[in-house]
Amino acid sequence: MTVPIRLDACAKHYGATQVLEPLDLSIEAGETVVLLGPSGCGKTTTLRLIAGLETPDAGGRVRFGDREVTDLPIERRNVGMVFQSYALFPNMSVAENVGYGLKIRGVAPAERRRRVGEMLDMMRITELQDRAIGQLSGGQRQRVALARAIAVKPDVLLLDEPLTALDAKLRESLRVEIDSLLRGLGITTVYVTHDQAEAMALGDRIVVMSKGRIAQIGSPRDIWFAPADRFVAEFIGTTSPLPGEIANGMLSVAGATLPWPQADGAVDVVIRPDAAALALDPTGPGCLAATVQAALFLGDRTRLAVTVAGERLITIDVGARETPAPGAKVVLALDPGALIVLARR
Repeated sequence: MTVPIRLDACAKHYGATQVLEPLDLSIEAGETVVLLGPSGCGKTTTLRLIAGLETPDAGGRVRFGDREVTDLPIERRNVGMVFQSYALFPNMSVAENVGYGLKIRGVAPAERRRRVGEMLDMMRITELQDRAIGQLSGGQRQRVALARAIAVKPDVLLLDEPLTALDAKLRESLRVEIDSLLRGLGITTVYVTHDQAEAMALGDRIVVMSKGRIAQIGSPRDIWFAPADRFVAEFIGTTSPLPGEIANGMLSVAGATLPWPQADGAVDVVIRPDAAALALDPTGPGCLAATVQAALFLGDRTRLAVTVAGERLITIDVGARETPAPGAKVVLALDPGALIVLARR
């Protein structure tokens, strides 16, 4: 049975060090929520509180649906968990690893074999069932770990950076597979990562964390297009923040001006690589002069590092066939729809 999760006032200290401020979080039944943030932000601690591997400070509560599980250990919460290291048993075959959780729950051998067969087929690793763990690739081990976690029909599935140890191309392909799997199963899932692409691809909602607190909760599009503050804006994607000023309905930044319907005052203008292009009309609104410092060909595009307004460095993407050389003088046109403008604090 899929259940919602609720954390109320869940803080965590290790000795005198507070690693998690009092945190409130609701996760809907069947939802995939990604905890995203830099190292040390508290995302893994939050996952361990949900798992039952840690207990919150006094006053904190964890609920699975109507059931309070705050003081229950992981083996009594009916959770499936996939660790970064996968934590597979090297002395067992693939099939034995997948069936381990069923065995310790006392599932009858015939039913256990049936369930293991289902999991191996779902993960497309049936032909590996008799193979030793040491004979598997990283991607195959990841599938075994997922199959083992799901085999016990958990109420909640928890994944702690399960793709970190894999190469970039394999991570990308497995992201697609995991997304399809989670949507098909409908299990309430909490996924921890520091990889923004994983978070965007897998999360129904993303919880961005910073220094032991929640900085923003929202859909991937909310987080990308409407970051709550400068930390979120700079953490998500490649960004270049510039100081700006709004006065009389006009935004001024790095020598460019363009209409802007926001209250007057000092602002931070966060520019992502797609927020500017080489200007077709160098006299148009939102244009600014720039000097190319470096040009990196990335196959489908060319990424330019340019300086504007003196020595301020920003990064923009242009067409793959455009080849301005370092030192070249160019004019950029800002795309107002792609700018993130935040009141300066």
